[in-house]
Amino acid sequence: QVQLVESGGGLVQAGDSLRLSCAASGRTFSNYNMGWFRQAPGKEREFVAIISWSGGSTYYTDSVKGRFTISRDNAKNTVYLQMNSLKPEDTAVYYCAGSRFQAISAMAGYYDYWGQGTPVTVSS
Repeated sequence: QVQLVESGGGLVQAGDSLRLSCAASGRTFSNYNMGWFRQAPGKEREFVAIISWSGGSTYYTDSVKGRFTISRDNAKNTVYLQMNSLKPEDTAVYYCAGSRFQAISAMAGYYDYWGQGTPVTVSS
């Protein structure tokens, strides 16, 4: 069992930066591929980024490429999402998730564990 707790969300202006953190409990964190998803008001949850268990592979949705960076520190059981050049359309609740599936995937159905989410609001 893995428990995930996100932090770092908040209210910022367009062009600002935020760094989200996701702290995981359990000793098997390094076995999981970790992803970030987001859900805007009135919209479905969407994939944002994923990092492999080793940190060697990452993948981003097109709308955040070049602005967001996912990283992890397995010694600290933590995954991060550095968000730069934020836009109002980035406003959403951001969730981290862990997947035991061997291949990295953007599909939410492949993720076994989810955090409670942290809200990000970007004003124009």
